Amino acid sequence: MESVIQETLREIENREGCKILLAVESGSRAWGFASPDSDYDVRFIYVRPKEWYLKLEQTQDVIELPINDLLDVNGWDVAKTLRLLYKSNPTLFEWFSSPIVYRDSPFAETFRPLMQTYFSSKSGLWHYLRMAEGNYRNYLRGELVRAKKYFYVLRPVLACRWILEKGTPPPMLFSQLMESQLESGLKGLVQQLLELKVKLPEVKEIPRIDPLNQYLDSSILEIKQRIQQIPEEPPRDWGELDALFLSVLGM
Repeated sequence: MESVIQETLREIENREGCKILLAVESGSRAWGFASPDSDYDVRFIYVRPKEWYLKLEQTQDVIELPINDLLDVNGWDVAKTLRLLYKSNPTLFEWFSSPIVYRDSPFAETFRPLMQTYFSSKSGLWHYLRMAEGNYRNYLRGELVRAKKYFYVLRPVLACRWILEKGTPPPMLFSQLMESQLESGLKGLVQQLLELKVKLPEVKEIPRIDPLNQYLDSSILEIKQRIQQIPEEPPRDWGELDALFLSVLGM
């Protein structure tokens, strides 16, 4: 798949007339709990020639390929990326910390340390809390549940706990989050579930695990209460982002 992904990235560059600055894995493979039939979620950042950004006409700032059984590929323009960093977009922090990197560049190396200046704890907490609430409400209420969905709730809950404790972006790897933030009494149970999940097809259902549901119920409520007590953060400065944008355009 590495060669297939690299060829796909080259085809995008040739067809779109762009340069890819970063390409990474962003889904369950990067989180460390892929199923045998998991697809590859490839995300990338790209830049076009500077003339593209000087048009009065509105221009597209995303590239999306049709999804198939193996590949889910899409990317963001560098201008969109920098605007989203100003807003402390949590997905962007995940892409740039992915343990699986398909394409890197000097831009990405400059971008990573700059990101920390723009990280907002409150923004990250709301993002992960909403993710946990939505997946919990939609997938973990029945008597039978899909095993993978536990990790789509556990991971954002533990990410919230990481942010509340450390005030930094959470790591991509679920194992690191679990080791740092999960209650010790649940680690054995979650490890067993993790070992089961990576052996099962994506759609496999298992009986609901009540101790985990109780933990998730109480955690979601506690996290929401703690977020509401965090004061609003002052706006960041655009200066460094403007300078990096001009640099990557060669201006």
